[in-house]
Order: sequence, then C-alpha cells, then structure tokens
Amino acid sequence: MTAKVPKGVTKSALRKVHGGSRRQEYSASTRRALVDVATELFTAQGYAGTSLDEIVAGARVTKGALYHHFSGKQALFESVFEKVEERAARDIHRAVRGNRDPWEKALGGLRAFLEVLQEPGYRRIVIADGPAVLGYERYREQEDRTTFGIVQEIVSSVLATYDLEPSMVETFSRVFFGAMSAAGSAVSSAEDTRKAGDEVEAAIAYILAGLRAMAESGAPLPGPAHLTPVDDGEDAVAIDAAAGEPGDDPGA
Repeated sequence: MTAKVPKGVTKSALRKVHGGSRRQEYSASTRRALVDVATELFTAQGYAGTSLDEIVAGARVTKGALYHHFSGKQALFESVFEKVEERAARDIHRAVRGNRDPWEKALGGLRAFLEVLQEPGYRRIVIADGPAVLGYERYREQEDRTTFGIVQEIVSSVLATYDLEPSMVETFSRVFFGAMSAAGSAVSSAEDTRKAGDEVEAAIAYILAGLRAMAESGAPLPGPAHLTPVDDGEDAVAIDAAAGEPGDDPGA
C-alpha cells in the first residue's frame, strides 16, 4: 500500500525533506563516529599522543568532515570530555536516586563515584588530561554543570536536619566537592586504584558517620563563634611543658 502525500505538499518538496533528513542522519553518524574513535584513542594514548590523522582514519572520514563538525583537536576533545563526564554523572545520579535515606544516599553516591574512577577512560580523559587541555576555568565549568549538582543534592539532604542558610549549604557543598575532586586525583594516580578507592571510601564514610552521630544526637553544627583561637603564649607554655624546659634533665 502506497502512502498518500498530504494535500498541499508536492512530491519535489517531499524529496527535499527526505534528502535533508538523510543528510542530517549522515552528519550525526559522522560526528558520533569521530567522538567514539577519539574517545578510544584519547583513553589509550592520551590527548598529546593522539593525532587527527589517526582519528579520521579510525572513523573512516576525511579531515574535511572532521573540520565540518569541530574546529580542531581541542574542540573534539571537549566533546569527548562532555560525553565521558555526562555518562559518569548519570551513573552516580542513578545510585543517589536509588536511596531514600540521606546517609545511604551519600554513601551510594560516593561508591558510584569511586566505581567510575576505576574506568580507564574517565581517569585518562577527565582526571589526567581534562584540566590541562580545557584549562582550569573551562574544566571547572564542566564539572559544575555535571557532577557538582549531585554533590549539592547529597549535602542538602544530609544537612536537612539543620536550619542552615543557603549560602552555608553551598559552602559545605563546595568543601565536599573539593574533597571528592582531590580523592579522584589520588585514586586515578595510585598504583592500586582499587585499594586507593577503598581507603577513600573508608575516610569519607568516617566523616559522614561523625556528621550523622551529631545530627541524630541533636548536637548543633559548630560555627565560627564556637571556634576558640589558641593563645600563642599558652601554646608556647603547652609546648614547653610537653618538651621540658631547656636544661632539664629528662632522666631526673
């Protein structure tokens, strides 16, 4: 049965629509091929060790096709970075949304992040090459757009029992986000990434356990007013008392 052409639409116009959609599909498939091949090569060889010639050869397209989609190697890397980062964010977000309890949500997100760090592509593209290739500002923008929102959601959830100003929740989120970024660098550069991940999980779980104990006991979070500065003179006396006065005989 032949499909009827809608009234008012000419056959030539229909051919143009079909031709346009085919070109769009081909263009999209070319872009996907370039990003997929670049992802594999950047993971295996790093950004500096990968050439555009290798990428177009692997994708079976011309350099002209590459430059049609990307201004150059750095622009292609940025698309690869976004793809890897967004996939990681989806995995972490899925683990976070799978828990109703805020503390289990935090641990679930932590474990999902540490599992992402076991992936060679994430370690090489996001952790190792990302900051140098994108530059600090652009790198932070990408992180804020993907993973920072998840950290903010977790922190807001675990601090819900405290009546905190939004700016304080933001500060807590930034502190934890910085800790996670530092943990990511430590795990990715470790000889044994699995062992390093387990140690990071234990350390952060210990901090979360302390926060949870405070929340459940009703203890308030300490503010700047509760932090008493140490007097230099008293500190010196304490040090002298611990070390002994000059001339003292330790055996006396």
